[in-house]
Amino acid sequence: MPGETDEPGEPHDPAAAPQPAIHPNRTLWLLSIAHAVNHAQAVILPLIFLAIIDEFHVGVEAVTFVAAAGAIGSGLVQASFAWLTRHVGRRWLMGFGGLLFGIGFAAQGLAQSFGAFAATSIGSRIGGAPQHPVGNGLLAEQFPPERRGFAISAHISGGNVGTVVVALFGPLLMAAYGWRGVSLIFGLPAALIALAIVRWVRERGTDRAAARAEGTVRQALRVILADRVIRRVYLASVLGGGGRGLGVANLFALLYLTKVLGLPSSTTDLMYGGLIVLSVPMPLVAGWLSDRLGRRPVIVGAYLGGALGFAIFILAGSSLLGLWVGLVVMGLFSFAESPQLQALLADAAPAGIRDTAFAIYFTLAFGIGSLWTALYGMVISVVGETAGLPIVFWAMAASFVAAAVVMWPVRDVVRGPGAAPTPTPEPVEVV
Repeated sequence: MPGETDEPGEPHDPAAAPQPAIHPNRTLWLLSIAHAVNHAQAVILPLIFLAIIDEFHVGVEAVTFVAAAGAIGSGLVQASFAWLTRHVGRRWLMGFGGLLFGIGFAAQGLAQSFGAFAATSIGSRIGGAPQHPVGNGLLAEQFPPERRGFAISAHISGGNVGTVVVALFGPLLMAAYGWRGVSLIFGLPAALIALAIVRWVRERGTDRAAARAEGTVRQALRVILADRVIRRVYLASVLGGGGRGLGVANLFALLYLTKVLGLPSSTTDLMYGGLIVLSVPMPLVAGWLSDRLGRRPVIVGAYLGGALGFAIFILAGSSLLGLWVGLVVMGLFSFAESPQLQALLADAAPAGIRDTAFAIYFTLAFGIGSLWTALYGMVISVVGETAGLPIVFWAMAASFVAAAVVMWPVRDVVRGPGAAPTPTPEPVEVV
């Protein structure tokens, strides 16, 4: 728009400025690497929390509240992207957020009290807020509908590579460098990849043009809330937050194995690693299937399969075989539902409301949905770890079943390979 700038010090002149070359695969690679570091931090945090419990002499419920506060804060910040993406390039949002994310995580290693650790940890999680809504919006703009499910799933699975690295090497790094050293090891790369995104990702601003043409954020919200498919996706995201893979299932599985069953660290490290390793291939498989079979059957199947995994895990008692079976089923399904919900949302939301739709989705999924973690912490604080953690897993199973019920009536909005493409508005600015 006249008088606006697209980048600092760069006046907007659509007539003179050349259109930037867009490289979707490069964008996907960079976002996936950033996501890998994001997930690496999410997976190392439970191990850091265990060390924090001993060093600062706090209870399990204290670290669950820190985890919940970080997730809620990050989720609520994501609502701001409905407005920010209309005025700020997505790569700048990713870059600034990534710097806070990385520097905050590194800074927690310097904390001398539980309060300082909590503040830097929560600040870091807030810095990671752009990763999902802004990153997925960028991918949805650059990839056509028939490749969108796989692209978003690859973004998630690429991130999960970071979880596998931590699952395999995290305990060794913790033993070698301690939780303070590990905070630096996983914090600084996040800041570096943020700078790389600013340097090498480009976008044409077509979604931004469509959003401005659509009207205000308030008008976009009215369109979104009138859409039955989007409403059900939102409700399922909140319900499914009760058992969502990273940050919920992995955290409480580790706490149950260590604090309730008292298994040796050699066994729990192996089990934790097995659960996390499955988080890489399953979103990719689910994305490939959803591009061909439709989003709904894959989403419903993931919810029901995840609920079954939670039930098997908690019914296994102290049986190692039963615990392994439960962990495998959890790994196969509990990490696969969220990417497909996001792909369905990208299908259902036209370009003009897509950023707003994603901002609301992630605010609900990771903000309001993260209240589950706080609720679980309250349950544990009231009835204790031994009785409380089994209750938590039954609540996870119930939340997944409820989400499956919500998504059952939904008709897919997937446009197959032969479908007509969504009209793309002419860009009004270069980013």
